[in-house]
Amino acid sequence: MRAAVYRGKQKVEIEEIPVPSIGPGEILIEVEACGICHTDLKKIEYGLLEPPRIFGHETAGRVAAIGEGVTKFAVGDKVIAFHHIPCSKCFYCERKLYAQCAGYKTVGITAGYEAAGGGYAQYARVMPWIVERGVEKIPDGVSFEQASFVEPVNTCHKGIEQSGVRKGDLALVLGQGPIGLIFTMLLKHRGIDTITTDTMPTRRAKSLHFGALQALDPLQEDLPAAAKAATEGRGADVVFVAASAPGIVEQAIRATRPGATIVLFAQTSEKERIDISGADICKDERVLMGAYSADVDLQAESARLVFSGEIPVAELVTHTFPLPQIIKGVQLATHPDAESLKIVIQPQRV
Repeated sequence: MRAAVYRGKQKVEIEEIPVPSIGPGEILIEVEACGICHTDLKKIEYGLLEPPRIFGHETAGRVAAIGEGVTKFAVGDKVIAFHHIPCSKCFYCERKLYAQCAGYKTVGITAGYEAAGGGYAQYARVMPWIVERGVEKIPDGVSFEQASFVEPVNTCHKGIEQSGVRKGDLALVLGQGPIGLIFTMLLKHRGIDTITTDTMPTRRAKSLHFGALQALDPLQEDLPAAAKAATEGRGADVVFVAASAPGIVEQAIRATRPGATIVLFAQTSEKERIDISGADICKDERVLMGAYSADVDLQAESARLVFSGEIPVAELVTHTFPLPQIIKGVQLATHPDAESLKIVIQPQRV
């Protein structure tokens, strides 16, 4: 089969490798669509993991084979698969901090080499604990491209749940790339008034289309003033920081009221540093928190929101590439143009 093999910093090569063999309790997925995620882009751009690996974790496809003992799925079923599932028994799972579970950190899907998601290949092997709890069937009439959004929608859904945002609050979403727009959609679905920011006019227009009250250019417009104007002078109640840029967290704090919550979602680099006043957190009783990865408790609901079309994620797909052109997709996702949003790889295309 063909696979996009990560060979080191900024190096991905299309190679012919064996189709993975599966064992008892496992399934083999013929991958039809896999979204490009910025966490994978960072791993490739900065060489964060030892090669070789095959990335890609927003995976949708067909069951091509089932291992001994598998009864929940049959050959031909259309499915999406999460690459992480927690043990549900440890200290962190008891506190619903699933992304900190040691079992969760063990990737359960591979197309070969060290398990790393495997969606950037024609076939991927799904290990038993993922088959048992991390695979959802795709209903008839739902495209593989649409279905591939279940995992990223789950991560945003988790961030919103953790924030405690409620109807009557004013939310801000900083950044309107694919993830920021998913936040905007989910907040609109909950009836939350939202102001968004992005430097690209086309993304601000999309933000308004998906329900934002206002979409501002953070380099040209006064976000704190807009937030205060919408809240009788107080400032925003909740902020979701869905982009990574110098000063963006400080901007979030300036736009919020005392007691507000700021959710860091895009700050995944170990090298990123944030310079803020301690008094802005302590004296003003703000909550600065992180939200990372998916929540197994929200898996079924996230799938329902995507499959039903209640969250119109399919509209975010602007480009699809066959696997041999994945480098073009990676470059476009890393350096988006005025029109690009979600990039999806289709491994079965020639």
